[in-house]
Amino acid sequence: MSSHVAEGGAGNSTPSRTPREGAAPVVDVRVTSPSLGGVLRILLVVIAAAVAVYLFWRVRGVLRLVAISVFLALVITPVVDALDRVTRTHRAAVILGVYLFLIAVVAVVGYVVIPSMVKEISALSHDAPRYARDLRANSTFRRYDDHYHITSKLVQDARHLPERLAHLVGPLKDVTVSAAGFIGQLVTVLVLTFLLTLHGREYVDLLLSFAGEREERYRQLVRKVERAVAGYTLGNLMISGLVTVFTWIVLSLLHVPYAIALGFVMGFFDLLPLVGATLGSIAVALATLTVNFPVATIVWIAAIFLWQRFEDYVIQPLIYNKMLSVNPIVTIVAVLAGASLLGIVGALIAIPTAAAIQIILSDWWSARRASRQGPPAVDAGAAAAPTAR
Repeated sequence: MSSHVAEGGAGNSTPSRTPREGAAPVVDVRVTSPSLGGVLRILLVVIAAAVAVYLFWRVRGVLRLVAISVFLALVITPVVDALDRVTRTHRAAVILGVYLFLIAVVAVVGYVVIPSMVKEISALSHDAPRYARDLRANSTFRRYDDHYHITSKLVQDARHLPERLAHLVGPLKDVTVSAAGFIGQLVTVLVLTFLLTLHGREYVDLLLSFAGEREERYRQLVRKVERAVAGYTLGNLMISGLVTVFTWIVLSLLHVPYAIALGFVMGFFDLLPLVGATLGSIAVALATLTVNFPVATIVWIAAIFLWQRFEDYVIQPLIYNKMLSVNPIVTIVAVLAGASLLGIVGALIAIPTAAAIQIILSDWWSARRASRQGPPAVDAGAAAAPTAR
């Protein structure tokens, strides 16, 4: 059949038609067999792609550490820049100071939260029968409890809390075995983050020097991504700190024990996108059940509901200042994918990563549309007219 088409109308092929005046010209399509060189090129491309995927899979652990380091460098770079301008000291000393401050914060939080939560679990397990009697004092709750046996199940679970906590401590032997690997990864991330923060702009300038005439465009794109990632992360930390203080104040007014520890718990959960604030609110609400039920629980639920509305409509727009505008579907998919790949760390960096990808794709699409439209047309009459003096 291909020979008939190539001959332009021989045999049983359709006779050629002369295009009418004003009609589009008829394009003669010729179907030929691929050449040996074309087949080899396609085969080489497929093999190269397979090798690249294989190498990427083998070094996925290294790439994961590099990605975390790049993200942390983007987060702390604005802080280091601000301190560098104020202190006028060596940039390396400023970075080390930021490291020491973050380590101190983690140590203080661990020292305050972990012992408090252990004590609270032990106290809850010991006083569970008394709390059950207090709950049954409410007639409405007692009616449901007689039907569903809620308090008996709660008391039974509460009495086994210390045992379950001991079972959770059991896997620590596995952690100690892999502690060397974890410490090695942590040191790698810290060193890479240090170098990227110290010489990051030099690395970026070196890469952009290969862009030629597009260097300025790519430089602006890098700045947008840096502002988006750093702005979101620092803003998220600020909001988490505010909700920690708010939780501590409300629980202190309600005379809930371990208010500071619960405030840190709420702040940690609030870092997680989408469902973090809800999970933290439920955890704190369970702690209020032991204090003046159900008044304390109702007050806490109302307070955190009002705070969430205030955070959504006042604090977040004020802090983020419209730096991020990620599609909700993209946000959900990014959080799920990040949590699947990197756990909690992946969930934390999912939204800024999605925002960075969205910025890059938006810039690429704008450039593509501009190239399709071509340069703006120039009026021939205006171009031919002499310039007025």
